[in-house]
Amino acid sequence: MIRALSPWCIFALAAAGWPGGLAAQQARADPGQLRVFIDCQYQGCDFDFFRTEIPFVDYVRDRQEAALNVFVTRQRTGSGASAFTLNFIGQKQLTGSADTLQLIMPQVATEDEIRRGLSRTIKLGLVRYVARSPVGERLEVTLLPAVPSAAKPEGTATRDPWNYWVFRTRANGFFNGEKSQRFANLYGSTSANRTTEAWKLNVSFQGSYEEGKFTFSDGTRFSNYSHSYGASELIVKSLSPHWSVGQRASASSSTFLNQKLAARFAPAVEYNVFPYSESTRRQLTLLYSVGINSFSYEDTTIFDKLSEVRPDHSLTTSLGLKQPWGSVSASLEAANFLDDFSKRRLVLFNSLDVRLIKGLSVNLYSSAALVRDQLYLVKAGLTDEDILLRQRQLATSYRYFASVGLSYTFGSVLNNVVNTRFDGVTGNF
Repeated sequence: MIRALSPWCIFALAAAGWPGGLAAQQARADPGQLRVFIDCQYQGCDFDFFRTEIPFVDYVRDRQEAALNVFVTRQRTGSGASAFTLNFIGQKQLTGSADTLQLIMPQVATEDEIRRGLSRTIKLGLVRYVARSPVGERLEVTLLPAVPSAAKPEGTATRDPWNYWVFRTRANGFFNGEKSQRFANLYGSTSANRTTEAWKLNVSFQGSYEEGKFTFSDGTRFSNYSHSYGASELIVKSLSPHWSVGQRASASSSTFLNQKLAARFAPAVEYNVFPYSESTRRQLTLLYSVGINSFSYEDTTIFDKLSEVRPDHSLTTSLGLKQPWGSVSASLEAANFLDDFSKRRLVLFNSLDVRLIKGLSVNLYSSAALVRDQLYLVKAGLTDEDILLRQRQLATSYRYFASVGLSYTFGSVLNNVVNTRFDGVTGNF
């Protein structure tokens, strides 16, 4: 893998026939320019910006029309930075030609910094392909002067004063109201993470509080409150390119689930069919865990319990694919309590976004669950207010959600023009 964008080395592309700005965008497409399709679905993927900053290629709206497909994936690093991997995949006359560049953007990077970093990296990757195109003779490559930096003895390793630890804290407040109703939601979290090739450590704390107040037509007032608090820790040890072991512990409290305290400790082992190093493009994992659970309830449950201890186990298989033709994410989890196999659950999740044929795309998001492990349900039953306002979990034997969509685009395949007129208009005028 080629790592790009050192702080002091930037390639600047220039050609007499490639003036920047709107005039260049409005010019007729140069038949000698390389046709490029950019597949980028993340923050900073500003295609209008790319067209403006990189005017020396023709942008097409369908990957099958391109000679070069720029496929961008992203992963989070242990410090919270975004690691973008840009795969340059040759097609048609460029079939068999491929390259890979990587861009690391810190967690505090703004959207403008990210889009500029992506634009600069795309330029770097395009050099070898544009050089072989008919317009390659108009290409110039310039190496900017190095930025002076403090000299370090050769072989001296960079010292991290934080030893790879990253700390995050956040707080959110949401408030909404009108004459007869108002809502408030408060949320806060704190976490500490340490990620290396050999170990992954995470400790987190979170809490939320919600309240709603209503005034009915007869002047009656009603208020509802709910909260949830929790803490968790995760330790993972890398064993090989395919195997890892770990352990998770958690403690939580939730009025919605009738849980005064729910504590869990569970070791686990995971196998990845593909090497973990390929996870930006594909992964298929199997994770098995065995745990012990301790529950303390606010109200007596339908099983006449105020507290109980239960062992359980689970098996989860997950598939993740990010390819030029689209992306697939799916998981299947099966779990049950070891002291009562009738208390079990099966959960299926699927996310699919695929280009079927030229111009035709389909996206599908769905989840389904068979539920037989609701130990926490309140025996006394629920009020109408609890049901309408979803203050408590309702008894159910299944859950499902599905969303499906089709998109078909046809017409001109070229897409070089940027025109932002009236983009800021909302509503009618």
